[in-house]
Amino acid sequence: MKYVSIIVLIIFASCKNEVKKVPEIVEETSRVEYLPYYNDESFTPHWITPNSKEEKAFHKIPDFKLTNQLGETVTQKTFDNKIYITDFFFASCPGICPQMTSSMFKLQEEFINDADILFLSHSVTPTQDSVLVLKQYAKMNGVIDHKWHLVTGDKNMIYNLGRNQYFVENDLGEPKDINDFLHSENFLLIDKNKHIRGIYNGLKLASMAQLVVDIKALKKEG
Repeated sequence: MKYVSIIVLIIFASCKNEVKKVPEIVEETSRVEYLPYYNDESFTPHWITPNSKEEKAFHKIPDFKLTNQLGETVTQKTFDNKIYITDFFFASCPGICPQMTSSMFKLQEEFINDADILFLSHSVTPTQDSVLVLKQYAKMNGVIDHKWHLVTGDKNMIYNLGRNQYFVENDLGEPKDINDFLHSENFLLIDKNKHIRGIYNGLKLASMAQLVVDIKALKKEG
């Protein structure tokens, strides 16, 4: 009986040790070979092979001409051969904008030494957000000049970009015009060929973590 008891104890101890084993936490990576492409407000994913004929004909962000916090002209040439993350905000926003700016700042820090990654924030109140206002906002929020562009300019151009090119708002089927305020918590991931490759909620940590993963996956496409 004594030996039986010892065997039972050994088996029990072995089972306890096995139950306590926890799977090793593996850093999340992209679960697909290529990120999808998007071309409308529904954000239905299109699975296209990069550098294919279909990709070259797919929706791209058109050229624009805006002004950043340094008074410099910003166009699509500014982002040639760059991946960029973009959003829409306004400097006097007391609600979600500070949280979005904080999220963008963390992304800036994550990719601070990566020259391939840039950031672009459009003012949706461009008549109020002058170059001076944006410069002060940039200083208060740790914005690195030429890494993160805060832009102002023609309101029609900014609103057209937001609604009809980046599809940043989630109000599907609701007609909007220039008098309807443009405001969204969404961040967009744009590849080196000006295609939309992802949409993310700038207020949610999980969404921001996924954006970091997707930026790294996009870099691997070359």
